[in-house]
Amino acid sequence: MATTGELLAETPLFALLDEQERAALAERTEYVHFDPGVTIFRAGEPGDSMYVVRTGEVEIFFKNDTGQRIVLETARPGDFFGEISLLDGGPRTASAIAKTDVEAILVDRNDLDDFLRRSPAAAMDLLAATGRRLRETARLLRHTASRDVNEVEEDHRTKVMKVADWISEASGSIPFLLIHCVLFFGWIIDNVSPVSHSRWGGWDPYPFGLLTMAVSLEAIILSVFVLLSQNRQVARERLRNDVEYQVNLKAELEVAELHRNVADLQAELLARLDRIEKSVSRNLS
Repeated sequence: MATTGELLAETPLFALLDEQERAALAERTEYVHFDPGVTIFRAGEPGDSMYVVRTGEVEIFFKNDTGQRIVLETARPGDFFGEISLLDGGPRTASAIAKTDVEAILVDRNDLDDFLRRSPAAAMDLLAATGRRLRETARLLRHTASRDVNEVEEDHRTKVMKVADWISEASGSIPFLLIHCVLFFGWIIDNVSPVSHSRWGGWDPYPFGLLTMAVSLEAIILSVFVLLSQNRQVARERLRNDVEYQVNLKAELEVAELHRNVADLQAELLARLDRIEKSVSRNLS
């Protein structure tokens, strides 16, 4: 099994530290254990530490304003989580739950602060690693959606609804109009003089009662199919609007949260670097 220093070397946040710096940090850490299903921390709770997974899996998630559970990542051996609260001392931005038996290394904020005072050069390494993590988070947010619109709008129509959609689409086309114009014109010509006195005409004399009945029946039947198609279209539009609202809401909330975290993290890191610089200056003087 890897030592604490070796595991820290495989962790992106501490990968840029040299061997001596990682050994010094490993001396200040401790091991923790979590049973399956145990909540390690919840979103909004105060936090001043982070965890490096040694064995097991940890699920990182949060719930948006619509109550949907959004899984951000599953931390596995070598991965870390909770680093935002470690650096800025603010509340947790997500919840973490152990999916299996988990052994992790606990890195306390006070221990890290003491470590950075002893090794000021490591602060820039941690800042660079954190910057890469924020870039990756921003990339994931740009390609994340609450729901797959194509999956939600998958064709689940019955045969009757498919026929209704086809009839509704066909009845609103130019060919449909032209065909009816030709049929009505031929019908009327066959039943007016002089063609009506021929052997193939005069079967529906003026005022064309049979034509009137046929057109009325066709209008009634077509109106029913059109209404069925329109009702389904309204339901689809309502579903699409609901999906778009959830996607836009999630994007707005996550972008706002990301901006807040980046601003807080930048302010905290600048303040910490300023304290380290002043401490180094005093030691040199």
